Amino acid sequence: MALFNIDNTDKLEQIRESPFKLEKEIQDLTEKNLATIFGLDLVRSEFSLNNFRLDTLAFDKDSSSFVIIEYKRDKNFSVIDQGYAYLSLMLNNKADFILEYNENNKITLKRNDVDWSQSRVIFISPSFTSYQKEAINFKDLPIELWEVKRYNNKTISYNQIQTSGAQESVKTISRQDATIEKVTREIKVFTEQEHIEKATEEIKELYEKLKNAILNLDGLELKPKKLYIAFIASSNVVDVNIQRNQIKLWLNMSKGELDDPKELARDVANIGHWGNGDYELQIRDDENIEYIMSLIKQSYKRNKK
Repeated sequence: MALFNIDNTDKLEQIRESPFKLEKEIQDLTEKNLATIFGLDLVRSEFSLNNFRLDTLAFDKDSSSFVIIEYKRDKNFSVIDQGYAYLSLMLNNKADFILEYNENNKITLKRNDVDWSQSRVIFISPSFTSYQKEAINFKDLPIELWEVKRYNNKTISYNQIQTSGAQESVKTISRQDATIEKVTREIKVFTEQEHIEKATEEIKELYEKLKNAILNLDGLELKPKKLYIAFIASSNVVDVNIQRNQIKLWLNMSKGELDDPKELARDVANIGHWGNGDYELQIRDDENIEYIMSLIKQSYKRNKK
């Protein structure tokens, strides 16, 4: 897809790609902006353990899990083999990962503070082969591919390679590989369907209506988590927990920020809850769906940069 700048006379000037010469350029740029790009905290650059060297070790506070990031310029590697080798390294050396976090952060972690089941690996490269893209076409793979492009007008893009409606589970190939089988037993990638299936038909229909309304907002991404389904812009906008007879929502806004004249949102700032933000909503029908969307839009404006 061609990109253009528009000058003051409405004349178009093509924006050309400015390729990275070294993997280190991609790494440095990404690590300096981890929170902006992925919402992650940097733990350590170039983390070495047991003859492995991890380019970037990060931590996802939202899921309380570690994330390993690798940068590639060449295309000659297996995302499955390398990704699962890193995850196996992590699961076999949990204490070392926690120690590394504690040595580089003011807040200390204990083993039970980490949700190892949501660990994942991210590969970042200017491009991936069709074989590599097809290799991640499973519904429950804890591996992500992101293509990064830099342009001559000082802009950059990070785009995640999406699976093409994958229905197959990675468990179908785990029996053929001991490392994959071991990792699969402990790491769980959650799907939207798993959240939906517990609900009644009426709640399923309500969720679909709510989801479509939320996704009509520009630039939102749906990401199933362990305890809820997150709708994310630059950060979480609304987190949705589907129960049998109702849906719970958490708006990612601090106490005092939400304009809620009907007072439908509950203040949970000082109460334990799953999602992000200080406001919780419970809905059982679509009676107030338009009003609830007005509340969600407030969170959207706050969390979309």
